[in-house]
Amino acid sequence: MNKNDLATMAAAVLMATAGANTPASLNAETPLIGKQEITIKDGKLTPEALWAMGRIGGLNVSPDGKKVVYNVSYYSVEQNKSRTVIYVMNADGSENTLLTQGVASESQPTWIKNGSKIAFLLASEGKSQIWEMNPDGTERKVLSAFDGDIEGFSFSPDESKVLFISQVKYGERTVDLYPDLDKSSGIIVDDLMYKHWDEWVTTVPHPFVADFDGNKVGAATDIMADEPYEAPMKPFGGIEQLTWSSDSKQVAYTSRKKTGREYSVSTDSDIYLYNLETKATRNLCKEDATDKNMGYDTNPKFSPDGKLIAWQSMERDGYESDRNRLCVMELASGKKTYVTESFQSGVDDYCWAPDNKNLYFVGVWHATSMVYQTNLKGDVKQLTDGMYDYASVAMLNDKQLIVKRHSISEADEIYTVNLKKKNEVARITHENDHIFSQLKLGKVEKRWIKTVDNKDMLTWVIYPANFDPNKKYPTLLFCQGGPQSPVSQFWSYRWNFQIMAANDYIIVAPNRRGLPGFGMEWLEDISTNYGGHCMDDYLSAIDAVAQEPFVDKDHLGCVGASFGGYSAYWLAGHHNKRFKAFIAHDGFFNMEQQYLETEELWFTNWDLGGPYWDKSNPAVQRSYANSPHLFVDKWDTPILCIHGERDYRILASQGMAAFNAAKLCGVPAELLIFPDENHWVLKPQNGILWQRTFFRWLDKWLKPAK
Repeated sequence: MNKNDLATMAAAVLMATAGANTPASLNAETPLIGKQEITIKDGKLTPEALWAMGRIGGLNVSPDGKKVVYNVSYYSVEQNKSRTVIYVMNADGSENTLLTQGVASESQPTWIKNGSKIAFLLASEGKSQIWEMNPDGTERKVLSAFDGDIEGFSFSPDESKVLFISQVKYGERTVDLYPDLDKSSGIIVDDLMYKHWDEWVTTVPHPFVADFDGNKVGAATDIMADEPYEAPMKPFGGIEQLTWSSDSKQVAYTSRKKTGREYSVSTDSDIYLYNLETKATRNLCKEDATDKNMGYDTNPKFSPDGKLIAWQSMERDGYESDRNRLCVMELASGKKTYVTESFQSGVDDYCWAPDNKNLYFVGVWHATSMVYQTNLKGDVKQLTDGMYDYASVAMLNDKQLIVKRHSISEADEIYTVNLKKKNEVARITHENDHIFSQLKLGKVEKRWIKTVDNKDMLTWVIYPANFDPNKKYPTLLFCQGGPQSPVSQFWSYRWNFQIMAANDYIIVAPNRRGLPGFGMEWLEDISTNYGGHCMDDYLSAIDAVAQEPFVDKDHLGCVGASFGGYSAYWLAGHHNKRFKAFIAHDGFFNMEQQYLETEELWFTNWDLGGPYWDKSNPAVQRSYANSPHLFVDKWDTPILCIHGERDYRILASQGMAAFNAAKLCGVPAELLIFPDENHWVLKPQNGILWQRTFFRWLDKWLKPAK
């Protein structure tokens, strides 16, 4: 990408002042970050084009099912930040209108007051509070005055109360011990889980309930007061982990009521039911003497009649990638039924049908995420088809679902699904049509490839946009992270297959052992077996595609992040000169080091079998014998190591150690370090730097000089 292209994007940023109804503090003339009009040269997808795309977020349907309000996030490369705005449209996609006027982000729009108002979050006077406005964006006013940031909210069905999330202090601070050292940056640690993903743990989220009189949110009560636990759970949980009962008298919430070392080794979260009148709390997951579920239990939702409650449930403690079952409980009897047992994969999102007898859910099978229906007896039926991923599901009305959908070749858009006609899907947003209409995208092909043990492995092959079968193309093996995240029809703003194809690479993306959507045996083959069939599968995939006459087998590359980064490090010592370049992002390099550096020890305990000093366990010893750092003496191929210093799950020392090892062994290497990024790269300019470095490195080693 040249300077002219970057200037084009920057010039496209919308300019305006805040509207009359926005807070005074936001009325200064400030460039608005909005929808970007970018010109694509030669149809080539670029990093700048990716960052110019609007990213559709959460949505909410009006009570009458006739309107939809939703979020879109826009990014400015020049300002190096984002802005989230609110749109409203008719349920068929018509009359799509931008409601956000000011420079501040507005998020989590929700219909209230029988559809006459929209509630949303807005930072006012430095604090995120609940606001309301008319459906046309007028008559904005703040509803809450809580002494803290509100991070998510939900009004009770009768709208007499509001449930919201805010952070509370966790543990004792250094200044509590030594008040005279109030400017000291030192943190005194006396237990595990002192860091988590990208933060030092000094607060935990709690659920609060407050009265609402229609005009103001009243004083709030922490329903977990004096409990040092998270609800919702960090790092990804939001308001979806809490919900109101249908009669507005109870709140169900998700919590893992553990701290320190106990928290670090367990995934045992539960669904709690809090009664607002009696103040009593029930643990719904531990009431059944024969089924005291010990794994993740998350995301409760009451049936419309309030007699049933559903949630997502993993069976085994410590296994963060166990199959997510859909559990339904009769509240009166406590009877639990797992209604997706016939679906041999996990439930990623779900909703109740109005009839209280059916639920709709999204789950991955054979590398695509589709919409399914299940009844209370567990009869599962697939409702959609095609090479797509459905990312969410909600009721639009009694005849339609509303969903988000994407693919390898399309960013998220909103669709409706007709419940009366199988696979009748209609698109109702066109957020990025102005960009995609200018792009030339590569063909995406599904292949089944034989593994070393004669199993069938689904592999995506993505071709350059102007593919010519008479030419030879450098080809990339993509190694997936997770390690149990599907290589489905995902759309990524960083690990984007189409931008790799736009740079004239063929991409080979196998659904190797350890990925969901192919049954439990396939999924669990990777546990304590990182150097086993999963690595064989990578090589089987690249070897099979390399037989094609259009693949330049002398210029193959291998790239990946997280477990994919580990894979690149491991393959660097085992590839037998197949590859000419490697890229490893946020991967662990020294498994012994990783065990003691990570915070979520349940992950390493399950996947590696436990600590490396357990010499009596053959599975443990097998795991650590496959640490990439043990095979550095076999490294002979240029490698780029990338890491974020705020990545506390896999510390940046892992990437630094791999880079140092390569340089000490005389292997060409580069290190790209981001002091302000975590396990991902979230800032626009850092994202573009990542892409430019990625392709500069690959082009250097995989595209011989003409």
